[in-house]
Amino acid sequence: MKVGHSQEEIRRHNLSTLLHHVHIGGPVSRAALADRMGLNRSTILGLVTDLTTAGLVLEELPRDTGRAGRPSLVVRPESARVYVLAYDVGVDRLAAARIGLGGVFLDRRERSWPLDEPNDPAEVADALAGFARQMLAIAEPGSRCVGVGVAVRGIVRHPDGLVRRAPNMGWTDQDFRTELARRLDLGVPVEVDNEANLGALAEHLRGAGVGSDNIVYLHGDIGIGGGLVTGGRLLRGTDGYGGEVGHMIVNPRDGSPCGCGARGCLEAEAGERALLAAAGRDPQETGQDVVRAVVSAADRGDVVARAALHQVGDWLGVGVANLVNLFNPSVVIFGGMLRDLFLGAAAQIRSRINISTLAASREKLCLRVSRLGEDTVLVGAAELGFSALLADPLAVLADAAEERLAPPLPG
Repeated sequence: MKVGHSQEEIRRHNLSTLLHHVHIGGPVSRAALADRMGLNRSTILGLVTDLTTAGLVLEELPRDTGRAGRPSLVVRPESARVYVLAYDVGVDRLAAARIGLGGVFLDRRERSWPLDEPNDPAEVADALAGFARQMLAIAEPGSRCVGVGVAVRGIVRHPDGLVRRAPNMGWTDQDFRTELARRLDLGVPVEVDNEANLGALAEHLRGAGVGSDNIVYLHGDIGIGGGLVTGGRLLRGTDGYGGEVGHMIVNPRDGSPCGCGARGCLEAEAGERALLAAAGRDPQETGQDVVRAVVSAADRGDVVARAALHQVGDWLGVGVANLVNLFNPSVVIFGGMLRDLFLGAAAQIRSRINISTLAASREKLCLRVSRLGEDTVLVGAAELGFSALLADPLAVLADAAEERLAPPLPG
């Protein structure tokens, strides 16, 4: 006999689904929720009541309805009262944000350092904990943190978050999640993932990939990372190492050396360092402003800058063409510094894709830049931080309440 789901399992699933609708879609009426979830209105009322009692949502009059008559109440996320800490650990910068339920930025911090300064994991964790103390100190009284999401430039094992290798940061087999959780001491889940995976998740849920279940997201700064969404889900591979497109070999014959130890990787041929070297710029001057300066110089007629964009854009086009042939995405999204690179070399990239892909694979393909801009990775890290709450809203809050009420340990 096939065993059916218990009432508690069904309730947990429905609470998760309803909160997800409100978190991603924003304010919505009970009637609309009933239509989306295929449930009757009395069941929706009970679910909303549970989530309201837990302090996760509230019902209020809609703003600026523009309609005559009494408007229906809408269910809104409690963005100011329920939040996560989101971190973006880059090679030459750290960014942190306190992001409320519904994806609302409540606070933000940032710090940068020279490329030649070592990125010691303990020092990075200390810096992130310092950001947390600053942001929590000015959080709304009575509000609560329900999770922490961290994006790292490197190969991250799923689901335990071990950073197996981050070549541009000099990290190997770093249990950064434990390092950070110990310093934060918040009693909430701390999750770590690759920055491109989280960028793909963010653009799929809230950015240029909304409405598409098959996307490729490419994120560039010092290196290049890739996140793949297939059938609406992140493609992780066996241990979470899927999507390392920056180390796809595109120039095996005489390629440039890569930090991973190979030669001719996409990252080595089309990354930030490759662009700056081809344009004759100082490779120590990193960041999007430097990339934009090359693109701007090319627009003004600088022959060297134009040649650099052509060269790097061609290699990027080769990489994208391979991904299109492999995964047949409907959207390829360029984020980080690749957003600016695409805007400066779009013609070359499109030309290479047209030459090197199967016609059938590209006939529905759209090339887009990140809609979330510089916030993409932080938004994805926030979604990672919210994942436990969204999976089981009441259990996470019950655990948090027990943590707060538990007596101190003796000694």
